[in-house]
Amino acid sequence: MNWLLLLEQILNGFQLGLLLFLLAAGLTLVFGIMDMINLAHGSLYMMGAYFCATFTSWTGSFLLGALLTLPAVFLLGVLVELVALRTLYTRDHLDQVMATFGLILFFNEATRLIWGPVGLVIPLPDFLSQTVEIIPDAPYPAFRLLIIIVGFIIAGLLYFLVTRTRLGMLIRAGASNREMIGALGINIRLLFTLVFGLGAALAGLAGLMAGPILSVEIGMGESILILTLVVIVIGGIGSIKGAFIAAILIGLIDTVGRSFLPELLDIFLPSDSAATAAPAIASMLIYLLMALILAIRPQGLFPPKGVGK
Repeated sequence: MNWLLLLEQILNGFQLGLLLFLLAAGLTLVFGIMDMINLAHGSLYMMGAYFCATFTSWTGSFLLGALLTLPAVFLLGVLVELVALRTLYTRDHLDQVMATFGLILFFNEATRLIWGPVGLVIPLPDFLSQTVEIIPDAPYPAFRLLIIIVGFIIAGLLYFLVTRTRLGMLIRAGASNREMIGALGINIRLLFTLVFGLGAALAGLAGLMAGPILSVEIGMGESILILTLVVIVIGGIGSIKGAFIAAILIGLIDTVGRSFLPELLDIFLPSDSAATAAPAIASMLIYLLMALILAIRPQGLFPPKGVGK
């Protein structure tokens, strides 16, 4: 086995896992506190990528574009919550699924109308387009390394926010008993709006970091939303810690599996068949893991007593 290749794929697994965590953290907060199924969360990820592409084009700087994108997606999330989702909190989950699926269609067509059907490119500055040597003779793309660093920083800040601040205390209380904190005089509607905006900003951050690696295109949030839901199911709905660990597991299984399964399958299959089967089997392993977790621990790996626990 090529150990340098293994190291590179492990880092790629962490990079994918941390992007999934940013998406899953916002989605699990919304579901854990509001009991709200939001299928349009992937659309906010897509909007983060499109906003970043636009702001980067206007300013000529990726970093400025990224800084402008975060408040823009936060405000978009607040607007969506106020206009479309606030009336759904007391409805059953089927109504929420249908309404947020309609939002997916709305965002896709609105994006097509504003930006056109052709995908966009987010150019990176020179210092992020280079490689850095993590260890001698092991170069790694600087931007992918930045994604890993930012992902760990955001994970730490989010854990601190949820477990050590007054807002985090309200979030945990809202997840446990929303009626009680409402009776204590807390503005539960404002709390819901802030939490949804925070989740939207995290999705937008994931989108702007994925944009330079993937193509910025209509519907880009729908495929990654499926993996995000798997992360939440494996980690435990409402659990920040569970979302983090499950996201890293899925990222590693997907990237390492796609890289090394062809070599393993070459022993049993022709090379062409092995190359074709390996990606499918790597994807299957993720869903087999989810099925195994559901069979052993239906509540997920880290079922929370409150959000963040």
